[in-house]
Amino acid sequence: MHSEHLQNVRIVILVGGWLVAAAATSLIALAFVGFGAVEEPATATGAGWTLFAVIAGFWAGGLFTGLRAVQAPVLHGIGIGVASLVVWVAVNILAAFLPDAPAWTGLTPGLALGLLLAQMAAAVVGALMGYNIALRGKPGLSEHEPVD
Repeated sequence: MHSEHLQNVRIVILVGGWLVAAAATSLIALAFVGFGAVEEPATATGAGWTLFAVIAGFWAGGLFTGLRAVQAPVLHGIGIGVASLVVWVAVNILAAFLPDAPAWTGLTPGLALGLLLAQMAAAVVGALMGYNIALRGKPGLSEHEPVD
């Protein structure tokens, strides 16, 4: 992996990839609710569809990032997961200052860690596929020798 250096990570593309991932996840979840596949997320069926929406959405965000950056696809994918963590912490800090602060009851620490790792893995796979599509014209999960 010759392009995996922090100097090759572009923050604007990384943030754009996270925004695409969040939007795609929201769109997929909204489609599931619209079709009636998910009525109550607290059920096992709802949790499975929600996990699928997160994985598919973050794969799309990683693909977008890999197509745009054409360097350091793994670091961009990991950066998308770290961006999710930063946004989650920021939202929790802001929510703590609300007069009627909401209580997060459905997200245990183990589930939060699992979702974060699933987001990172999906974003890395998507970024590698986008990277290979951009450079070789076909999807794949390997980073080849650098092209001059």
